[in-house]
Amino acid sequence: MALAALIVEAAFGYPRRWWHPVMGVGVLIDRFEARWNRRRRLEGVALVVLLVALSVALGLAIERLGTVVSVLVATTGLAQRSLNDHVAAVAQPLAAGDLPAARAAVAMIVGRDTDRLNDAGVATAAIESLAESFCDGVVAPAIGLLLFGLPGLFAVKTINTADSMVGHRTPELRAFGWASAKADDVVNFVPARIAGALVAIAGRGGWRTMWRDAPGHASPNGGWPEAAMAGALGRRLGGPVSYDGKVAARAVLGDGPRPDARDLMAALRIYRTACLLLWLLIGGFAWVR
Repeated sequence: MALAALIVEAAFGYPRRWWHPVMGVGVLIDRFEARWNRRRRLEGVALVVLLVALSVALGLAIERLGTVVSVLVATTGLAQRSLNDHVAAVAQPLAAGDLPAARAAVAMIVGRDTDRLNDAGVATAAIESLAESFCDGVVAPAIGLLLFGLPGLFAVKTINTADSMVGHRTPELRAFGWASAKADDVVNFVPARIAGALVAIAGRGGWRTMWRDAPGHASPNGGWPEAAMAGALGRRLGGPVSYDGKVAARAVLGDGPRPDARDLMAALRIYRTACLLLWLLIGGFAWVR
């Protein structure tokens, strides 16, 4: 089922005009945060437990409808096609020299300030998002689906959504979002390292950079695929960026010059190859089992 879902999602993607289940999870999180957030960890733990329980129950219920329905529903939790399309939408205007259009496109996939990014800044942001999202949006949910079926896939996506919405170190969310952030760290621990390895294999390099630079990343998981991508490209990622007008220091990943439009296209090719390798990995695991 996991392999079939990956293939179907890569071929057809998800209709952009359709309502996406993640939007429903987001609505729930918004409502619970507004009612429960008393800046204490206990409420945040309760949020994660409740969301995971609902995800598992929903997954079990849908699986009773049969394999075909389960595969089609599973495609909503995978992001191979959409991630490729969003990053390609940045690469095309950047390669054509249309920096304003490239900035607008990259602003759709990153949270940093993009209005003053130069060509290298746009390419860097897109490559970093591509590498990190390969773990969050592809490898982690695919592994959840492989090991635990739809309940595993839904739980992984729910935790990832909760972390992106409330797992921030702001005064308002530091305590309430603690459980969401920690849960996301746990579920992505192994997938992040698998994602890094797949990127290094697909890019025919990057192992040394990944082992050297990934531990210095602010995230315990995000640095693995990003550092692997930096090493595979022979380019330098990371470094300071601006969020809401404030500069945030970040670790430097890799060596060499900053990436350009050609490197972004190369990163997309590595990503697509890494997705194919993931298919082989999951298919092989299912065959052995």
